[in-house]
Amino acid sequence: MTSLTTSTWSVLRVLRDRNAGLYLAGLVISAFGSSALGLAAGVWVKDLTGSNGLAALCLLAVWAPTLAGPALGTIADRVRRKPLLIWTNLGLAALLPALLTVRTPAGLWLLFAVLLVYGATTVVQDAAESALVAAAVDRHLLGDFNGLRTTAVESVKLAAPLTGAALYGAYGGPGVACLDALTFALAAVLWIPVRAPEERPERPAGDWRRQTAEGARHLWGHPLLRPLVRAGGATMLFTALNSTMTYAVVDALGRSPAYAGVLYAGQGVGSVATGLVSGTALRRLGERRFAAAGIALTAVSVAARAVPSEPVALACAVAGGLGLPCVLIAALTAVQRETPGPLLGRATATAGTLMFTPTALGLAVGAGLVELVDHRLLLGLFGLALSATAASLVQRPDSASRTDARSPSDASPA
Repeated sequence: MTSLTTSTWSVLRVLRDRNAGLYLAGLVISAFGSSALGLAAGVWVKDLTGSNGLAALCLLAVWAPTLAGPALGTIADRVRRKPLLIWTNLGLAALLPALLTVRTPAGLWLLFAVLLVYGATTVVQDAAESALVAAAVDRHLLGDFNGLRTTAVESVKLAAPLTGAALYGAYGGPGVACLDALTFALAAVLWIPVRAPEERPERPAGDWRRQTAEGARHLWGHPLLRPLVRAGGATMLFTALNSTMTYAVVDALGRSPAYAGVLYAGQGVGSVATGLVSGTALRRLGERRFAAAGIALTAVSVAARAVPSEPVALACAVAGGLGLPCVLIAALTAVQRETPGPLLGRATATAGTLMFTPTALGLAVGAGLVELVDHRLLLGLFGLALSATAASLVQRPDSASRTDARSPSDASPA
């Protein structure tokens, strides 16, 4: 009861923070449009071409720029972050209406080009947002803020795809593109009043390649950040492999493929709940133990999916949603706290590349494995790998993690 009260109080503190409230409002609005377009783009391509492969390339176009994260993150360290966020949102708002001209397969090159720009801009924005939040929000509230950010994004994902599908049915892809453009414009307007103590950055020393590498060197040389980012990448790899088993799990339950939507919804509910309590959990446990606990819970949920039972499958979906965000929230919060401001954009983007690139590898490998090996055996192996990842985080707790967990200034919600 005490933990729940503390978490509630921490959430209220974040929401009462003017900068945090404005940023979260803008995030919810832009995430709503992005989630709606994410669904509509694939359906749009499928309707125009009848090709499942081309439809899948929509997702690849958005995610591909993550591979260039370290270089793109350098942009966020060369200019002031707040104007960068505002102008990139306005730029996307101006770019998306170009999709109104895509009405035949011959025009799909424009859709893929826009999605590629969309993905690259998102990488830059994520880096700038991390640095701006670290400067604008009380550092003792960063864990709570990052948790609420997860809650906001996951909550939107529960409703936005349905809205996008309905809008696509009524007005087609151009209608959804216009909705997304409007959400980016509104987000830019909401971020204008955010107060962040920013000075014009000094031009970093060295060429672009050297500047880009500085973010990776910082992460690799830091005793807290290196194991967290490494564990985050491993977790995303094995959870991506796990996700490719979903339809095999559904088949084992004797359900139609549409039942996968129920499992995804359960996972979303779990992620929403974790976001609400993550700030308090980070203060009590520190980043490494919080991440390890989440990975361990994910490991159990992955292995238990081998049991052909609907209640078990639903429980695993919720448990996976509860566990997976922990290492991502812990890693982002640690990067924000442990990285100097002038380097934070590159460090954030590099961490994102290292943690999320394995997702693409896991999806590709898993798609082949599920056809060759019994999914129950694979799920057990993935669960064991995740357990080993969790154990690696708690074997040698570092002093930074222990200090954070016991910080007197973070011990109370007031």
